[in-house]
Amino acid sequence: MTGREINILQLYPRDMNIYGDFGNVLVLKRRLQWYGYSVNLLTYDVGDSFPDNIDILVGGGGQDSGQNKIQEDLIKIAPKIKKLADDNTPMLVICGLYQMFGKFFKTVDGEIIRGIGILNIETYGRSERLIGNIITISKDFGEIVGYENHSGQTYLDADVEPLGFIRVGAGNNLESDSEGARYKNVIGSYLHGSLLPKNPKIADFLIEQAVTRKYGVFYSEPISDCYTKEAREAAMKRPR
Repeated sequence: MTGREINILQLYPRDMNIYGDFGNVLVLKRRLQWYGYSVNLLTYDVGDSFPDNIDILVGGGGQDSGQNKIQEDLIKIAPKIKKLADDNTPMLVICGLYQMFGKFFKTVDGEIIRGIGILNIETYGRSERLIGNIITISKDFGEIVGYENHSGQTYLDADVEPLGFIRVGAGNNLESDSEGARYKNVIGSYLHGSLLPKNPKIADFLIEQAVTRKYGVFYSEPISDCYTKEAREAAMKRPR
């Protein structure tokens, strides 16, 4: 496995990185190392040169002010991100960047924050915040556990596959039981926590897709997730 490198890009860590979302990057790095790959961590902030050779893209949440700050820059680099998404590059975008990977976010004050349309979703700000522990059931990943904290409510077009359906919590909005959205190997979700430490099946999905896309095949030895199992069990026992 020597010399096999995976490039992880963290998108807008300066403005879109709250509630521990950087933990998702750290999990991907460590699990790739356990699988025998070397990892190159890249970052992109407003005004930077967008890097080449991206294998996994990860983005986090932010306040409305953070979304406003990155809006024009994100639209500028949107063609490159869309090309990566269409080419099956695995991506995980949480909360604020999940919203901005959609069509738009209309804030509670009526301001429109434009998205880049990779996901056919629309988000509307509401006065009520959806806060608390959340458990989502996914056909591919089983029980997904995390923590949501968002005032935006997201609505999926009929052709959009959700990440899962809630068992505990609110999810995308108060009118449906869906959480998150998917397009090819792009996963959008409201789950902080951060998400991947307690949900290694999602981490390994992103890793397997990245490695297979770059090297043609993914070989792995089982990783012990005993501590993860304990953390998941503790999280699922917590009240909403």
